[in-house]
Amino acid sequence: MAKPPTIRIFGTGAHAPSRVLTNAELSAKIETSDEWIVTRSGIRERRVAGPEEGTSDMAAAAARAALADAGVAPSEIDLLILATITPDLSMPASACSVQHKLGLSPTTACFDISAACSGFVYGLDTAAAMLQSGRYKRALLIGSEKLSTIIDWSDRTTCVLFGDGAAAFVLGASDEPDDTAGLIDIKLGAYGDSLDLLYIPKGGSTHPPTAESIAAGDHFIKMKGKELFKLAVRAMAESARDILAKNGLTPDDISLIIPHQANLRIIEAVAKLLQIPLERFFVNVDRYGNTSAASIPIAIDEARRSGRIRSGDVTLLVAFGAGLTYGSALLRW
Repeated sequence: MAKPPTIRIFGTGAHAPSRVLTNAELSAKIETSDEWIVTRSGIRERRVAGPEEGTSDMAAAAARAALADAGVAPSEIDLLILATITPDLSMPASACSVQHKLGLSPTTACFDISAACSGFVYGLDTAAAMLQSGRYKRALLIGSEKLSTIIDWSDRTTCVLFGDGAAAFVLGASDEPDDTAGLIDIKLGAYGDSLDLLYIPKGGSTHPPTAESIAAGDHFIKMKGKELFKLAVRAMAESARDILAKNGLTPDDISLIIPHQANLRIIEAVAKLLQIPLERFFVNVDRYGNTSAASIPIAIDEARRSGRIRSGDVTLLVAFGAGLTYGSALLRW
């Protein structure tokens, strides 16, 4: 059986709303403080999209930047996957809106994927498999979230944590049979018995919206922070160890770890468990907060453009999200 082609990242791009919401501004609206927020999360500010900027708008902006970085024309894209838990509408998929905004061909396959903060890693595995099938040549994988629309801004335990943003990859199979750069491996999983650690209580088919549920704020994110922290740290550390062992690698072989940017304390705990210095983790949660499926690709784009990722480097991605989903990936640049 022929070895499947290596899937390469040909370009990356990101977009952040212009509105910066600082801890000081939040402190003027709710009972909190910069010190309280920074101590518990490491977050100092986050971006918030205005009413005129939807998830698909941010996704399209990030995609344009990734296409320009890759030197790929929109007409070359035949697969578009959008990872998001905040689509423009519950139906149709926001990927179709992005297709229209980018002027992609009507023959482009378009769909959304929902795995919360692990969404981009899940999407990366999905895109890779579809590209390796040979039925698709170039893919746009996008993570885009407007979490400001599903947050209770009076709840200080959640509203201080989240932000809006988007980032994208242009992916394709390598033309060189012995190419070593690109996706090395991916590991995915989920703890489906932990649904209530991070969820939105009402709004789905089992609990459709009612006037009472909307008034009660049951359509906003709810979180059990302490329990979520413990399981997230365990899932990320175990997933990282497993994918390294499977590929015969040690932490010393990894140039940079790019974790989901949910909370600095989680990242610190994972670093301690893996016995890897925090300096080898890329961290930008202080400036963006938790942007869910956009978190890892925003960090990758920043790391590339700041020189933290260089040709030949091996990076480890590791994520967790509501579900409780988790995933890790190894990339060689």
